Amino acid sequence: MSDNGLTLRFHGAARTVTGSCMEFALGNSRILVDCGMFQGSRSLERLNLDDFAFDPKRIDAVLLTHAHIDHSGLLPKLVAQGFTGPIWCTCPTSDLLEHMLADSGRIQEYEAQRHNRRRDRAGEDPFVPTYTSEDARAAWLQCRKVDLKEWFEPAPGLRARLWNAGHILGSASIELRAGDVRVVCSGDIGPNNKAFQPDPEAISGVDHVVCEATYGDRKREPVTIAERRRLLQAEIEAAITRGGNLVIPSFALERTQELLLDMHCLLRTGAIANVPVFVDSPLANRVTEVFEQHVEDLEDTDDTNIFANPAFHFVTEVRQSIALNSVSGAIILAASGMCEGGRIRHHLIHNLHRKDSTVLFVGFQAQGTLGRVILEGASNVRISGNDVRVRAQIRHIDHYSAHADQAELLDWIDARAPISGSLFLDHGEPSALETMRRELQRRQPELSVKLPEIGERYALPAGRPARRLETGRSDLGEALGGDWQNAYAAFASSLKQELQRLEDDRQRQDAVKKMRRVLQSYKEHKSQRSGH
Repeated sequence: MSDNGLTLRFHGAARTVTGSCMEFALGNSRILVDCGMFQGSRSLERLNLDDFAFDPKRIDAVLLTHAHIDHSGLLPKLVAQGFTGPIWCTCPTSDLLEHMLADSGRIQEYEAQRHNRRRDRAGEDPFVPTYTSEDARAAWLQCRKVDLKEWFEPAPGLRARLWNAGHILGSASIELRAGDVRVVCSGDIGPNNKAFQPDPEAISGVDHVVCEATYGDRKREPVTIAERRRLLQAEIEAAITRGGNLVIPSFALERTQELLLDMHCLLRTGAIANVPVFVDSPLANRVTEVFEQHVEDLEDTDDTNIFANPAFHFVTEVRQSIALNSVSGAIILAASGMCEGGRIRHHLIHNLHRKDSTVLFVGFQAQGTLGRVILEGASNVRISGNDVRVRAQIRHIDHYSAHADQAELLDWIDARAPISGSLFLDHGEPSALETMRRELQRRQPELSVKLPEIGERYALPAGRPARRLETGRSDLGEALGGDWQNAYAAFASSLKQELQRLEDDRQRQDAVKKMRRVLQSYKEHKSQRSGH
């Protein structure tokens, strides 16, 4: 069998939920579907600094499913390293990308400056940002807008069109055709009853499907938007009754706007008291303006400007953000949604230790993130060098997810039938992928289901299962889950408290000496091994 036909290599979001990037090749034609940033543990994020596993100058085009940074965040790096082709996407995605990439560029620059100021880096080579704001703008200028269901040719021999994915504003699944071979890449699939967005759709009867499986091991109770609002109402009422703030880590794109939609409806109908709502995220504020520009594309708004509610206060200046430290009885929405950066960390430092405050999670928390650590019940956390006790109420509403759950993913896959080749499951943690694979094999024993690894390459023939041509990377085990730095942060944040629980100072001194001896034993073991 010749390998000159269509091939697919996975460069990210395989056995993990971030870093989405796939390379399709046909002869000399090469395109990427997404070029996303890895997010999560520090080991995982360090992958963003690695060289691309391909030559950016040889890529003809990028087909972008949506504007979330884990799907788009390395586009500026791609452009900076020589990619000059078009970035095909929907009009709303392009409009969002202008702000999303610019914000990411500023974060890269800030993080580089922060690292270079650290005293423990004195004398080392300066830390260079992954890319700059200038690179981000250059990438955005290469966007090529295309309407849903409109055919275009991203590279010789390849035709493509976009289908609504129902995930966020502008999100799309991608249909790709290479001669007789038909492939569909789901991108991120939205759930049923998703505010703002119509239900996802795509063609049926394909050779190969690449489907996300973020919630492949989860089944949510189906709720309507009205029922979800009642859940939010109950959380708001309970939080305000406690007397403290309700702090909501929220993604700047879509999740913030959905929350504002529901709060607007609750305020308008008098279901909740007229509580001040502070949106403390400059990026969320700019994204909200894009939503207002595309209001004709949004469902559930009743043709009104829901974002103009007088209870909503959009915080822009740092001094305004700091002033919220003295506020009680307010709702504070801030990014990032997984608590890995942005102003939410500032608000967690000032609210997590308060028994009268509430932290409400409304989105997926990836392994290795601060949000996951808090949600899983940590009694102490370390935030920006501060050890913080967790005394606040920790709550979770799972019905704001922008991802389909297992049942909805299975329905979406069923709608693509018949699948005559292979179904690849990506964009999921190992447990979600394996659970989804078992369920698919139970329902369709004859279906070829593959769980690709980063680096794997497959031949995609028409009407037959995919064939693996190259194996994946074997060096990513630690990076794809929580790493030693997560374990260290959890240990360090609780160490002082654990020592204080001991009977007296002599026991505390003894415990510290024993911990030092354990570390020393590892050094001696390493020396002995190197001596042999």
